[in-house]
Amino acid sequence: MNYRHIYHAGNFADVLKHAVLARLIRYMQKKEGAFRVLDTHAGIGLYDLSSEEAQKTGEWVDGIGKLMQADLGPQVSELLEPYLSAIRELNPEGGIRFYPGSPKLARMLFRPQDRLSAMELHPEDYARLHRLFEGDHHARITELDGWLALGAHLPPKEKRGIVLVDPPFEEEDEYQRLAKGLERAYRRFPGGTYCLWYPLKKGAPIKEFHETLQALDIPKMLCAELIVRSDRGITGLTGSGLVIVNPPFTLKDELHQLLPALKDHLAQDRFASHRAFWLRGENKAVKDD
Repeated sequence: MNYRHIYHAGNFADVLKHAVLARLIRYMQKKEGAFRVLDTHAGIGLYDLSSEEAQKTGEWVDGIGKLMQADLGPQVSELLEPYLSAIRELNPEGGIRFYPGSPKLARMLFRPQDRLSAMELHPEDYARLHRLFEGDHHARITELDGWLALGAHLPPKEKRGIVLVDPPFEEEDEYQRLAKGLERAYRRFPGGTYCLWYPLKKGAPIKEFHETLQALDIPKMLCAELIVRSDRGITGLTGSGLVIVNPPFTLKDELHQLLPALKDHLAQDRFASHRAFWLRGENKAVKDD
């Protein structure tokens, strides 16, 4: 309950998460049928990067700040267009003051038939999120522990959906909780696409986390990781990862283009790296750069 994403909005971890989320949404929209995005830890939805909190850390400067100024090349620019166009839409006068959280980004990319369910437990953040979407019949905002949503809110009535799980990782057992939450949710909604975010930092039990996921009875899990700096002498976040369950068949090739570009433009030292690989399913990995 202490975590507030305003301090981290628009950082390199958000860039990876939101770039992939936008690709997942666009893939779902290749079919006419409606789908739902379920965001279990939604935050406030829209962030003012000129606020005292965002300015205190300035993390966005080394994230979306760098990306918006980067020469990305035509292929990467095309892949990032849904994500970056939403940011430009929020900042019509140029620059980057407003940054969309996951629920706002998803809503901006929706067609008329698509829907959003967003959960937030923090009372103040829930109130702000609710005000942001007040009167929007495409969005259902609920004050709820997002972990509970992985049971009670699945499957969605549309029978198609993306489930984004982005917990604050305030507790030591969050990696195990994430794996258990996926196992529970998958039993209820095996056809859904799941996108699980996790932090990379010194001492994090990533190997054990991956092994726990590999032991689940889930056929296809693709993993993407972006590391922007060495963990030597640093106790905080050095990178982040995503586990995508039931990924679009195009996603691995898209990551092969996106991850090297993100590493090149968001690197904070010479130890930056990336990798994409199958935890379960296909065996061909995208090589580290």
